[in-house]
Amino acid sequence: LAASVYCCDRLRCNLCGEVFTAPAPEGVGSEKYDASATSMVGLLKYSAGLPFNRIEKLQAGMGIPLPAATQWDLVKGAAKTLTPAHEELLHQAAQASVLYNDDTTMKVLQLTRKQRAAALADDADGERTGVFTSGIVATQTGRQIALFFTGVRHAGENLAAVLARRNTDLPAPIQMCDGLSRNIPSEFDTILSQCLAHARRKYVELTETFPAEVRFVLETLREVYITDARAREQNLDPAQRLALHQAQSAAPMKALEQWMQRQFEERLIEPNSALGAAILYMQKRWSELTLFLRVAGAPLDNNTSERALKKAILHRKNALFYRTLAGAHVGDVFMSLIHTAELNHIAPFDYLLALQRHAAELAANPAAWMPWTYQATLA
Repeated sequence: LAASVYCCDRLRCNLCGEVFTAPAPEGVGSEKYDASATSMVGLLKYSAGLPFNRIEKLQAGMGIPLPAATQWDLVKGAAKTLTPAHEELLHQAAQASVLYNDDTTMKVLQLTRKQRAAALADDADGERTGVFTSGIVATQTGRQIALFFTGVRHAGENLAAVLARRNTDLPAPIQMCDGLSRNIPSEFDTILSQCLAHARRKYVELTETFPAEVRFVLETLREVYITDARAREQNLDPAQRLALHQAQSAAPMKALEQWMQRQFEERLIEPNSALGAAILYMQKRWSELTLFLRVAGAPLDNNTSERALKKAILHRKNALFYRTLAGAHVGDVFMSLIHTAELNHIAPFDYLLALQRHAAELAANPAAWMPWTYQATLA
């Protein structure tokens, strides 16, 4: 963040005392802060995880004053400019064929009882006290869209708000999440797939206690992930990937299913033991965990959503909290645009800069200013 200071000569008339100031260079003074400054503050705050007060100290060390309050004014104003692009991301994400979702805890200091009640509406658990940031990643034809929602609603409720924008003539999307029921949108149908990585972790935690049993499970799942990696290396389409998994992963997964049944039938493992709990977790969700063997495009795990949530977790670790829901919304807008640009291999600084410098065109046609279309629009 750099600053230019223009010192304009001032002369006073000895006769009348009037002071005359030399005009500034053309274009100077219309706006104190360029869009590049706002883009940099937004990137440092909502992507690199630097709180406003740390940016203020950094700038002070360089002799360029930039108070935390000024930084907030900049990103707050920019969020209004960026809203059309954010709304278009919501619309396009709703049409995607695969959606990943999860949430993490967050803190909002000035969250009133009235705001909480308004967000929960008529939900049965109106006494809910938690605050969360939900991460939703939508994938469609090689493109990925990341969305963030901070408030009292769970990931499933925020996903339902996105799916409310979905065209009614489209089939139900594939949804990938972990085993928590709060991740499922109750109002909309999805083809539910659940996370193999979550099931795998329950065995990893028991490596020292049940080494032989855990080794069998991990080596079986390793074969499945090797097959999936091979599909990515060969750039297979969803149908070809499905055929490859059916040919190479179906047999190991069937052997794993039979192994789990045998542990209980032959009384090799007690159901109430730690290993028994891991097996029961997988058996209960077996259909969802093996959706990739039946439906083209079904993912193996929810790591995509969990990686996206690292943006929110980094903010929570460094800034600790949002002050208000309005501040949380500004963070959600910036994080959504920044991480979507990153997922599509676009430099987020250049993208934010282009959106702000072409605010009128963005408002008129948001679809032309998505990360994968804005460079062609500029050209």
